[in-house]
Amino acid sequence: MFGYVLILPYICQTLNKMSMKIDSILQFLNELKVNNNREWFAENKQRYDSLKSEFEQMCKELILEISKFDEDIKHVEVKDCVFRIYRDTRFSHDKTPYKTHFGAYIASAGGRKSPRGGYYIHLDPAGCFVGLGVWGPEPNILKALRQSVFDNIDELNEIRQSPGFSKYFDKFFDEDKLKTVPQGFPKDFQEAELLKLKHYLVDYKFDDAFLQSDDFVQKVAEVLKAGYPLNRFLNYTVDELIGKN
Repeated sequence: MFGYVLILPYICQTLNKMSMKIDSILQFLNELKVNNNREWFAENKQRYDSLKSEFEQMCKELILEISKFDEDIKHVEVKDCVFRIYRDTRFSHDKTPYKTHFGAYIASAGGRKSPRGGYYIHLDPAGCFVGLGVWGPEPNILKALRQSVFDNIDELNEIRQSPGFSKYFDKFFDEDKLKTVPQGFPKDFQEAELLKLKHYLVDYKFDDAFLQSDDFVQKVAEVLKAGYPLNRFLNYTVDELIGKN
């Protein structure tokens, strides 16, 4: 009996370790949002470096989990995936020097700079989520993806309507889509709204219970695994253009 009493606190501490890491990251980002200046950041640089390392380790574990269902991710390096916290303010009216979120784009052929469909994780006090697909493709890739959607709409709809996919993802990101069907496609196409998209990306937002899960990384991987068929569909086209096939 006494053995169980002694062991229990250790078990609870171990199980809650991931949620404590996430809480610490979000707390830091909350403070950064209020103190987004170089002086405060310099004073808290050691804290940032520690939390960044925790996030990188989390992403490293996520890469391992994703590679179990997407072999292209096996040799991806975490250093190529994590985004810098420093903002490029040269052409922005907002001159605050730091981003107030942690993010990583896990994809082969370049990590965060890859044109391929990949897996994005975003930790932010304003809302945490994962996404997958192709974000901001170059014009030639976007044109080819639209053509692929048009030519293979039945295959795409089968993916979208499958129980595993639809459990987590209900629509594509469409906030900045075109107002009309792009030139070269019939306006009466049955899924015309899909041709107006500028990104082929879906996301899944985390609630508090998800963020506090003891097996957070595994649960994230489960969500992304459900969306993997979409990346496979998109990357068939992307790879033809970048010469990967």
